[in-house]
Amino acid sequence: MTRSAARPPGVSPHEALFLPVLGGLVALAWLALALWTASPYGRYVEHDWTSLGLAADLCAALPAGRLLLPALLYVSGWLLMSVAMMLPTMLPLLRVFARLVRGRPDAARLNILLIGGYLLVWLAFGLTAHLAGTGLVLLVRRWFWLALNGWAIGAALLLLAGLFQFSALKYHCLQACRTPMGFVLARWRGRRPGREALRLGLAHGAFCLGCCWALMLLLFGVGTGSVGWMLALASVMALEKNSRWGRRLARPLGAALISAAVAVIALNLWA
Repeated sequence: MTRSAARPPGVSPHEALFLPVLGGLVALAWLALALWTASPYGRYVEHDWTSLGLAADLCAALPAGRLLLPALLYVSGWLLMSVAMMLPTMLPLLRVFARLVRGRPDAARLNILLIGGYLLVWLAFGLTAHLAGTGLVLLVRRWFWLALNGWAIGAALLLLAGLFQFSALKYHCLQACRTPMGFVLARWRGRRPGREALRLGLAHGAFCLGCCWALMLLLFGVGTGSVGWMLALASVMALEKNSRWGRRLARPLGAALISAAVAVIALNLWA
């Protein structure tokens, strides 16, 4: 069988390589995360908001007096997590866009700009959450009860994520993520292809953030260095956005998260 016969009709060589290259990139990101978290430098990808004890430092990635290198390592770790967890959830939109621009000499550059815009949104979210965690450190140092009861932060994150699953914003953003063809056609004219591709990635990233930010915050409750939790949350978000019954998953998941928050509170108050 020849190479042309092995490809479906009308599929260019570049398009045929698109999914394998993307899959390889995501797999490489997961492998890098697994190796990084198992290494002596795993603390640079951890950010557990619930492991607060008396006089404990919330973020081990920022030791006093050494800010620049740990901050760069933190950004790298968050980008890896974004590639591993969120890039697969935008696969339907990537396929639509790849078909739309196939045949163009700058198709590869446009796809890179699209992905870059998407990841830029998630990078901004990670940095914002990191700064929020730094502020939380200051709060813990002044609030003795919270310093001894870090579980309350985890319970609050579970409750927030559960309640958000029932919000109108959640469903509005989720619907935009679940209609990739309409999303692309509403924003792509091809007059300024580079700028439009970047804006398309930013817009899709914003809507994806709008429906998934509360679930992503759960990572800061279990520790971003937990590859198992990352896989679980990535699977849930991919099912919500891409499966036929994903929309119906939101409310049961919300109920489960709220129940988990109540259980955490009850168990700790009882103890």
